[in-house]
Amino acid sequence: MNAGARPQLDPLYRLQWEPAQQAWVLLYPEGMVKLNDSAAAILQRCDGAHTLDMLIDELQTTFGAQDLVNDIHRFVQHACERGWIA
Repeated sequence: MNAGARPQLDPLYRLQWEPAQQAWVLLYPEGMVKLNDSAAAILQRCDGAHTLDMLIDELQTTFGAQDLVNDIHRFVQHACERGWIA
């Protein structure tokens, strides 16, 4: 996915906080994926409004880190391969 792409959650998936799991989850018709905090922070920004560069900048500012680019790219690629985002 290129820097100007605007990743967006596929409509088949819903991201929500699950109190019983005490975690963010990605719900879909066949089940649920329990997410760690980093994955949830990335997917929360996959709204079609943020470009990939904006998403990276925002997360690096939020977490006070400047070395998240490769990790975010890897996760976004993983999420694309799973069909969670386009």
